[in-house]
Amino acid sequence: MTRAGRTLLRLRRSAAALTALLCAGTATACASPDERPRVVVTTNILGDVTREIVGAEADITVLMKPNADPHSFGLSAVQAAEMENADLVVFNGLGLEENVLRHVEAARESGVATFEVGEAVDPLTFRAPDDGGPERESRQPDPHFWTDPDRVRKAAGLIADEVVEHVGGVDEKTVRRNAAGYDRQLAALTTWMETSFDRIPEDKRALVTNHHVFGYLADRFGFRVIGAVVPSGTTLASPSSSDLRSLTEAMREAGVRTVFADSSRPARLADVLRGELGGRVEVIELYSESLTAEGEGADTYLRMMRANTTAVTDGLTPR
Repeated sequence: MTRAGRTLLRLRRSAAALTALLCAGTATACASPDERPRVVVTTNILGDVTREIVGAEADITVLMKPNADPHSFGLSAVQAAEMENADLVVFNGLGLEENVLRHVEAARESGVATFEVGEAVDPLTFRAPDDGGPERESRQPDPHFWTDPDRVRKAAGLIADEVVEHVGGVDEKTVRRNAAGYDRQLAALTTWMETSFDRIPEDKRALVTNHHVFGYLADRFGFRVIGAVVPSGTTLASPSSSDLRSLTEAMREAGVRTVFADSSRPARLADVLRGELGGRVEVIELYSESLTAEGEGADTYLRMMRANTTAVTDGLTPR
């Protein structure tokens, strides 16, 4: 859709609204769904954040299902078309939605406003496991910024700006009020996480996961990332025997026996470490890359972060 086409779409929506007024006094239900402004969001984590900000001011379509893997989920033809008919597309970016980014680009080329959140919140690059020497950084950006609630605070404010600028028909005061209220909740979350993590002794603040997903949390709250079963930022990679050997050696040296496995992927890879290390290895599941369905423990960003903080704190605090 060209810019001229998008202008035509907006004119059609205005016409639809006028038609709805003219039909209000008749027995015919002739209102069109096109009259509502539309925001499409790729991931369910950003979908929840966007809903908190937009409220009832626009229709929000979230493409990623609950409990899905953001690295591998795809779109139907209908969903791809929804993106090209949106007023705004909000996406994580930094390579996270590997099967969706081409559709985002197609929407952008057709004239739809798009916002890559990860690029706008001071992204980190993936870091090599802590080997006692200077940290080495790759050039690959880390897309998992949401594990740092302060970056989500920044993201929420920027999303509000994008909605006000690009989504016609929303009430700016309402959007700003919603964003301010959510900002207060995120600030309270950060404070609560800091207090919770303070229970963990400094020498126990070591994280092993089934792939690199908690770099931002580690950077924000003072954890060491010992390593990951899959030494990559994507769940689509697979570990080699040398990867597992290097990780088990690092775990032995650090005295770590707890592995955190994200809930969007099976924990079987982490279970391999039990055989490699010998003896007890505790595998604790976290909600790291996807929200759950309603009522399953992590159906909002705030609940997800509180559940993860409790799991990490309980898992690393000596009993």
